[in-house]
Amino acid sequence: MSTDTPGGHGPPDLAPPLGEGEAEDLLRGICFKTGPPRMVGVELEWLLHDRDHPHRPVPSHRLEAAATAVRALPLRAALTFEPGGQLELSSRPAPSLMACVDDTAADLAAVRAALDGLGLAPAGLGVDPWQSPRRLLREPRYEAMEQALDRWGPAGRAMMCTTASVQVCLDAGEAEPGPLGYARRWRLAHLLGAVLVAAFANSPFREGRPTPWQSTRQALWADLDPKRTLAPDGLPAPRDAWAAHVLDTPVLCVRGEGPWAVPEGLTLREWIRSGAPRRADRSDLDYHITTLFPPVRPRGHLELRMIDAQPGDDGWIVPLAVTTALFDDPEAAETVYRTVKPLAETAGAGAAPRNPLWTAAARDGLADPELRQVADVCFRLALEALPRLGASVAVRDAVAGFHDRYVARGRCPADDLRDLLTPGGARRPAHPKGTL
Repeated sequence: MSTDTPGGHGPPDLAPPLGEGEAEDLLRGICFKTGPPRMVGVELEWLLHDRDHPHRPVPSHRLEAAATAVRALPLRAALTFEPGGQLELSSRPAPSLMACVDDTAADLAAVRAALDGLGLAPAGLGVDPWQSPRRLLREPRYEAMEQALDRWGPAGRAMMCTTASVQVCLDAGEAEPGPLGYARRWRLAHLLGAVLVAAFANSPFREGRPTPWQSTRQALWADLDPKRTLAPDGLPAPRDAWAAHVLDTPVLCVRGEGPWAVPEGLTLREWIRSGAPRRADRSDLDYHITTLFPPVRPRGHLELRMIDAQPGDDGWIVPLAVTTALFDDPEAAETVYRTVKPLAETAGAGAAPRNPLWTAAARDGLADPELRQVADVCFRLALEALPRLGASVAVRDAVAGFHDRYVARGRCPADDLRDLLTPGGARRPAHPKGTL
């Protein structure tokens, strides 16, 4: 996720107040911008480790030097840093999968070279296996976020400071029904999303110890406050469901001069109606959306947020390619929707990521037989679709290699990490209910 979203220290004095009906209309209009799927984007988060001693904490002055060096690079992507010092590159919207891959790969090569000169390396891991949460950024947004999330336990600080992901950004889809329609793609994202969690799970350790989860990162998300990280109810009607979800989720903070207020239980709808602690305006609505972290966030396009950061210099290419192929190739999109549709029975009535389907994906990865079978079909469909999307031989080979190494064997990158870091082989600890 990106928690490093810019925001002002309060709305303009003369900004007109926001009405409830106006907010609903804005949410229905701005969050699902329809049209034929064309653009592709990716947001890559990386933990920064000492190149030669990755288990040692990196002092803050070295992270600050890294930030200075990387910010001086002429990158195509937007560059931000997360509260724990994680680096994030957010690509520009690209007109094709390969344009996105080529631009991002060029940026990453420059970033790696700059970091290497400082004895640092970006690490593709969903959760730092060794370090405890340590917040470096002291901006009002993160002070408020930490205070709000602490109400629900330690998962918030761990999420802010020790996690990293691959986020795939795709157009919302067409207005009309069909395999590329936005309502179908919205539904697909919340079923296929669990398959992506399982296939790319890569965070089985936390603070030097193995966890019961293949994706501890996803488990941390599910353990945050009761509303902020959930998918909205009413997935078949995404515009109405999302508008209600945004308005009925408590605000994380109220921006102002000095420390930001962190009210408890004040929903945006209640804030608009009451006008207290001050009148809300359009900028407050926009800011509130940046504090919601569901597994799929509609921001005009669809932001798929459930994939752990991947190992290797180019590991990020595989989830980007697979997800793009399954959503944007019409033939693959039609078939994959039929493939994942039965997963709705496993998911039940609960919202992602707290329903049984998503819990199994985070806990078991592809050791879950149902998820393994569906993932195998999904990867085969993606491999068939990638040539139609103009994917290079190198990209297709990377996807095929991941399929053969992991999916076909019921494994995920977390299994490799367990083998590497667990003496004598990988055994997961027992899974106490309700714990990480």
